[in-house]
Amino acid sequence: CHQVHLERFGVPGETLLGADSHTPTAGGLGMLAIGAGGLDVAVAMGGGLFYLTMPEVVNVRLEGRLRPPVSAKDIILEVLRLFTVKGGVGRVFEYTGEGLSSLTVPERATITNMGAELGATTSIFPSDEITRDFLRRQKRAGDWKPLAPDAGAGYDRVVTLDLEKLEPLAAKPHSPDHVAKVRDIAGLKIQQVAIGSCTNSSYLDLMRVAGILKGQTVHPRVSLVIAPGSRQVLSMLAANGALTDLLSAGARLLEAGCGPCIGMGQAPASGAVSLRTFNRNFQGRCGTQTAGVYLVSPETAAYSALEGEITDPGQYGAPAPVEMPGKFLVNDNMILPPSKDPGSVTITRGPNIKDFPLGEALPETLKGRVLVKLGDNVTTDHIMPSSAKLLPYRSNIPFLADHCLTPSKADFPAKAREHGGGFIAAGENYGQGSSREHAALVPQYLGVRAVLAKSFARIHKANLINVGILPLTFEKPGDYDALGEDDELCLGELGRGLQEERITVENLTRGTSFVASVSLSGREKKILAAGGKINLVRLKSREQEPGGRERS
Repeated sequence: CHQVHLERFGVPGETLLGADSHTPTAGGLGMLAIGAGGLDVAVAMGGGLFYLTMPEVVNVRLEGRLRPPVSAKDIILEVLRLFTVKGGVGRVFEYTGEGLSSLTVPERATITNMGAELGATTSIFPSDEITRDFLRRQKRAGDWKPLAPDAGAGYDRVVTLDLEKLEPLAAKPHSPDHVAKVRDIAGLKIQQVAIGSCTNSSYLDLMRVAGILKGQTVHPRVSLVIAPGSRQVLSMLAANGALTDLLSAGARLLEAGCGPCIGMGQAPASGAVSLRTFNRNFQGRCGTQTAGVYLVSPETAAYSALEGEITDPGQYGAPAPVEMPGKFLVNDNMILPPSKDPGSVTITRGPNIKDFPLGEALPETLKGRVLVKLGDNVTTDHIMPSSAKLLPYRSNIPFLADHCLTPSKADFPAKAREHGGGFIAAGENYGQGSSREHAALVPQYLGVRAVLAKSFARIHKANLINVGILPLTFEKPGDYDALGEDDELCLGELGRGLQEERITVENLTRGTSFVASVSLSGREKKILAAGGKINLVRLKSREQEPGGRERS
């Protein structure tokens, strides 16, 4: 969807809200594109408002030009090395500088796509003549408008990257910010290479790969799979012969989609090393707990597939340049516009689609035990896995509940049911990664009423609030350290605590207490008090109807 949006829908200067964390891909086109939870997007689609805390703005100034085969993927990996996976929380990254002149829109989109791994609200490039040229080639020249920072614009932080000095990089297992120079890890034997995902599946990406592989054969130890980013990309590769070059080299073709990125097929062998041009390499996300996933550029992936080991593409010199096509092949016959008569549309719900779980109004006191104590950077993949086995049950929360947090604690679902719910304790950046609201919905279904963490990822915190789960932050590191799994806790005077944004937590097991903070807007306090966003929307709809009647 992100590649298709870039090609056929994105408009510079417009705002885009999407129920996927990689919505900021469209920032490469000059859109303010923000990922959010599905419920927030649904409310916005229904005419409601989307609320966002004003972020800081980080200016990343790009100087010089990339030296091929260094690519846009290496730029964002360098930014991740500098800022880490939590360094973008509460921030927007704005790219400027003379280095922009050498980056195409698809290359810019690679950078804004992986800005999600920083935890950033979004990332954005200006809309300039390069943007205009891309839209013209997509037969959408009328959608272009110029967009650039004001003269003398101020920023909360400015970072300068000299593109001339960059070299091929890789993110080692199991985090996108675990970045190393490819030449420092070269020689590591690999078993799989996967090229594609919403990060690196554009026409230009795959044409570069086809040029490297043409007339060659992948190493016999390596399984190479390629997923084009859209029907447009696939059609153009087929038309110009590049698809034949890929297949002749031994590549296997996958359909356009997330696929291996979220463990939907192509899970590596146990203990295998997989090179991927994707955006995330969290442990187990690929479908194999013991596999090691490295994130690299398409150039590094292609050369490594030929050699059977991680290979520095720099040793081959600059590959043959790939030119932007004069015109992209436009075929929108599979794009369905909204119905002109929405009331006539029938929504089909099969037996696998269950009711959306609703929270309960916040009581004055909450008691329960710490069901699990987790460390830093727990991802939504850990909280609610989204493997090939589970994705068919995306609308079946009762079924998914049996798998909640099982990558971290196998007996969590059984324990939560046995004790009628309780609390989760965690370290820094809890809920990083996907915008998957199931990571909040499923714990709520299991009776979790509060999460106590050192800090939260932006989207996940919003999702917790939307389903009525208190996102509490330890005020002192020692309070986290002193808390034990299975400790019985009591959170009292919640009404007052919510308003004061400080809640006293009594540890009944240890006979101690501490204060946890809960930073909220006035609207978020109302959501939590009502037990979730849907409950609050219903209350407001009753208030707006004559006589207090609920709308049908």
